[in-house]
Amino acid sequence: MKQFIITKKIAKHGRQAILVIPKILQKALKPDTLVEVQIKVLEDK
Repeated sequence: MKQFIITKKIAKHGRQAILVIPKILQKALKPDTLVEVQIKVLEDK
């Protein structure tokens, strides 16, 4: 099991809030890969 920790700002795509995954992780996170996402809010504006 590989584990990555990234800190990101939430982006906006139309009306939806999204997380953009860095391109450097593209090989590890191919389509149909099952991942677990845990979200911790560090700062609320």
